[in-house]
Amino acid sequence: MSLTHFDTKGDAHMVDVSDKAVTARVATAEGHITMAQETFDIISEGRAKKGDVLSVARLAGIMGAKKTPDLIPLCHPLPVTKVAVELALDPDLPGVRVEATVKTTGQTGVEMEALTAVSTAALTVYDMAKAVDKAMQIGGIRVTLKDGGKSGRYEA
Repeated sequence: MSLTHFDTKGDAHMVDVSDKAVTARVATAEGHITMAQETFDIISEGRAKKGDVLSVARLAGIMGAKKTPDLIPLCHPLPVTKVAVELALDPDLPGVRVEATVKTTGQTGVEMEALTAVSTAALTVYDMAKAVDKAMQIGGIRVTLKDGGKSGRYEA
């Protein structure tokens, strides 16, 4: 197995997907942000000074998915047909769990868009609550589902 974003000389390049079939593709990613109990309480009770943290983070995640090729140098611009970002308060962390699902019909997958959506949503939670908790930690970001295309289905 070789890395597809490097040519025979070892130089980075954008993968040529022109010969790949156009298929329905989906990817889901997840991650979380842990925080102090006080921060969790502020978010869960809607007392954050910047507003509704989870709603703003959901929108940021959707925007992040749509901007992925602007952020990841070798990522193909794709006609994203669906982005769903779900944020759930988890008192066991304490913190917020983030899940994003992205769909397209195209010649390459949307794993990077799903990962970017999760990352952007988690970063937005951090941004909106950093005034009270600079020690929050973002982690666990990974692809949990990828389907469509030549390599088939992957589930974590």
